[in-house]
Amino acid sequence: MADGILRDKFKEAGIDAEVDSAGTANYHIGKAPDDRAVANMAENKHDISMLRARQFGVRDFDEFDEIYVMDRSNYENVMKLARSEADKKKVNLFMNLSNPGENIEVPDPYYGGDEGFQKVYEMLTEAADVLISKVKNG
Repeated sequence: MADGILRDKFKEAGIDAEVDSAGTANYHIGKAPDDRAVANMAENKHDISMLRARQFGVRDFDEFDEIYVMDRSNYENVMKLARSEADKKKVNLFMNLSNPGENIEVPDPYYGGDEGFQKVYEMLTEAADVLISKVKNG
């Protein structure tokens, strides 16, 4: 969901940025997003139906300037792959954008019904807006 929100917000802001998403586990590789996520995003004017899951890898540290994770478990998994302090400095919890230093996790909406997906959408949008502002303002 964050991937779709960020892609659209960067495009709307006229910012040329590469956005990609990846999981830390390998059990969903190649699969489309959850149907409820696709539906929620469509309701909120974002299309993520073309996305496919991939696994985060060491090469991502070379490809991206910033790496945002949704929860502490993913944070720990990504940090285990870091090769240097420079790699580690790229990693942060996504919600620290809008709630600096609070280390708020984005809840997994899987068991939260439609309202869980909407709550996650709202959280991600709030943090994405801060990132867009940060990039626009240097």
